[in-house]
Amino acid sequence: MDKKDLRIVYMGTPEFAVESLRRLVEGGYQVVGVITMPDKPMGRHGSVLQSSPVKEYAVSKGLKVLQPERLKDEKFLEDLRALKADLQIVVAFRMLPEVVWGMPPMGTFNLHASLLPQYRGAAPINWAVINGDKETGVTTFFLKQEIDTGEIIDQVHVPIADTDNVEMVYNRLMRVGGDLVVKTVDAILSGKVTTIPQESLPVEGELRPAPKIFKETCRIDWTAGVKAVYDFIRGLSPYPAAWTELCQDENTPSMLKIFEAEKMFTPHNYAPGTVITDRKTYFRIASVGGFLNVLSLQLAGKKRMLVKDFLQGYRHAEGAFVR
Repeated sequence: MDKKDLRIVYMGTPEFAVESLRRLVEGGYQVVGVITMPDKPMGRHGSVLQSSPVKEYAVSKGLKVLQPERLKDEKFLEDLRALKADLQIVVAFRMLPEVVWGMPPMGTFNLHASLLPQYRGAAPINWAVINGDKETGVTTFFLKQEIDTGEIIDQVHVPIADTDNVEMVYNRLMRVGGDLVVKTVDAILSGKVTTIPQESLPVEGELRPAPKIFKETCRIDWTAGVKAVYDFIRGLSPYPAAWTELCQDENTPSMLKIFEAEKMFTPHNYAPGTVITDRKTYFRIASVGGFLNVLSLQLAGKKRMLVKDFLQGYRHAEGAFVR
């Protein structure tokens, strides 16, 4: 079968999934349908509907789009069957029921932004950076019932620099992931796919999960140590952003997001969370084993700014602390 004859249904929602879809479309593959999340109500009264990045791209290319509320809805399943897909591809979408992923004769494969079996779950890129990993990657695998556990088709390893934040790693994996999706489709077309059970792969240490990140997940623990706090900040930067409470006393906390910091392994006797500043050029926060020299931040109600600009307008830095 030629790639122009292969009928592909693509499933995805965020920006991360657009690159792989774009590579397929521009590569001359036949994408007969795109499945994405329903439009989200936006604005003060929810009167404006926002399309997903995948939908926006699909519409711009004239592709058929389906946006089911429920993946087991009979009308959706009927519409999906009518597309007569040979292969389904999933990138950053929802967990699929078997009636969906088992539909096409060539199967359904997923692109996951980690080196499976490590970091199964919703936020693999964040957690790899938060945990200070020096390497991550992308994996394609055939779906089965348990999430992120299917047999592996292919993997690509990608380094993580100590100065990378999650946005940098995200963009790198998005591009590499697009390459791997196309490579995987070509391998399936040629009949040269040899899958590997995840259980057979060697794993250093314990398997680490990648659960969804919530607001409380992003709160900084200043007792964790300089390196751990530094990795935590870059693993959440620029979004959703690590945060702490900046206080003058116990009764005046204000949320402070931190986007960039330098680690300083300087011995001290300060309690974790103590702020050290000259009120002009630096704003350092004590942790175990040293300080985090904050470079860019955002106080509640303000815009993101460099620390020197923040200090010009913040007159209460002396004696402040974070918690």
